[in-house]
Amino acid sequence: MRAAIYPGHGGPVTIETLADPRPAPGEVLIRVSRCGICGTDLAMTRGGAWDYGSGVQFGHEYAGEIVELGREVSAFRVGDRIAVMPSLACGRCTGCRAHGNAVLCQDKQGSAILGFSELAAIPQGAATKLPAVLSMADGALIEPLAISLYGVQLAAIRPGDSVLVLGAGSVALYAIYWARRMGAGRIAVMSRSPRRAALALDMGAERFIAFGENEAGERLEALGWAPAVVLECVGAQGMLMKALSHVAPLGRILSLGFCTAPDPVIPALGSHKCASIQFSVGYSMREFLYIADQVDKGHVDPKRTISSTVTLDELPATLAMLRSPNAETKVHVTF
Repeated sequence: MRAAIYPGHGGPVTIETLADPRPAPGEVLIRVSRCGICGTDLAMTRGGAWDYGSGVQFGHEYAGEIVELGREVSAFRVGDRIAVMPSLACGRCTGCRAHGNAVLCQDKQGSAILGFSELAAIPQGAATKLPAVLSMADGALIEPLAISLYGVQLAAIRPGDSVLVLGAGSVALYAIYWARRMGAGRIAVMSRSPRRAALALDMGAERFIAFGENEAGERLEALGWAPAVVLECVGAQGMLMKALSHVAPLGRILSLGFCTAPDPVIPALGSHKCASIQFSVGYSMREFLYIADQVDKGHVDPKRTISSTVTLDELPATLAMLRSPNAETKVHVTF
């Protein structure tokens, strides 16, 4: 089979021919159909502290069709279409039992981050069967949709809550989608560039605001007061402080941006507002199952965020392109 390999230390990704995998007991072998490119793929292939490692396969937003069953697999059949939860968990540790979040597992049982390859052997517990109404493109969106759903649930949005979303990338767009589904009141999105303004409004926001000197006044005009909830989805330095400056007294900030550099805040400002900051990473299988069952019943089709598709051969050049200013939102590699 052919697969993308990251050599490590920020080196360029290559497409190599590997031996076809075979499913071990309890595993299913899938032929990958689609895999989305995530901001994490860019961040973790540039040789920084948060790096995938050396000589590894990667790709975690993917869906495919089962082509072979390992022994002891009874819940699936050859031909089933599935989405993959790439974070594997032991199911026994405190992190697993208390939260169900595989990313918080304290005894990692390997990885299913194998999406940029023609074939992938994964544990059956990582597979979510796709209903007939969902396409492979839908399936490859379940993982990023789950990240935003899990985070927005932690923000505890109540019906009627005003919400400010910082950023307009895919995580932010899906956060808008779920905030609207959860009954939020007015939703405003604030970002550096208006490039995705129309898409943010389609996903459920009422107003787009550009970062700048007038942002506080425009936010007041859009929401009527300070937002009860701020969803920080940029992941850049300065965003936590920006969220703290906008949130209402006793408001809640949810950080989905995953900034990997120090990001200072002024604690006195948070104290003056009695504000709270919640950080979020990962998801549980509950989110995967919910999305597979409910996503086609939403107010808008999340596939609108898919801006283009590329082949596996085009992946290395596409990663380089996405590191520079570009017009993409969500790019899928198709097989």
